[in-house]
Amino acid sequence: MAQETRKLTEKEVNRRDNFEKFKSELEQKGYQCKDILIDTQRAQRSGVLILVMLPFMALIFWIYNHVNGFDLDCLSWEFGVAAFLLIPCLAVAHELIHGITWGIFAKTHWRSIDFGMIWSSFSPYCTCSKPLKKWQYLLGTAMPTLVLGGGLGAAAVISNQLLLFLLAEYMILSGGGDFLIVLKCALYHSDQRETVYRDHPYECGCVVFEK
Repeated sequence: MAQETRKLTEKEVNRRDNFEKFKSELEQKGYQCKDILIDTQRAQRSGVLILVMLPFMALIFWIYNHVNGFDLDCLSWEFGVAAFLLIPCLAVAHELIHGITWGIFAKTHWRSIDFGMIWSSFSPYCTCSKPLKKWQYLLGTAMPTLVLGGGLGAAAVISNQLLLFLLAEYMILSGGGDFLIVLKCALYHSDQRETVYRDHPYECGCVVFEK
């Protein structure tokens, strides 16, 4: 797992320690925990992330082609520069949308949200330190792809902008890890009456507490 392949930062160690205290408190109340995690690097190498998002990418492709067709005359070095500059901005926006959505539902709101960067893979991240209901956690997980992938896709179709279409496809693909978590959580069924979802402090996924 992630903790076996990279050294945790000071922030991650602090989040881990706080999580262990939270876990201990709930276990004393009779809760049991279940990890729902993904190995993003393995999923990328195996092509799972592409397979998960391929239907959504194909849908946007079909709609854009059906409505507008593809005019490649707009391709130029300026087009490439614009895409190169916008992608990092959209990556930041992706994490902000995670934080905003989870922050709305979390008990201490924005103070529950933490951002950072995994430098070994140059991957920005957002995590929530407070427990959430299942639907709240899943909505916050899926929201960036819905807004940036679906929203940019709709804008591309309406405006007939190839740049927006390509950015929409990229943001859908980049949400593959999020949707894999959503899929695993959706398939996980608990017979317990009480369930609490909490974002994992340093890995990709969440921990379900149930009793």
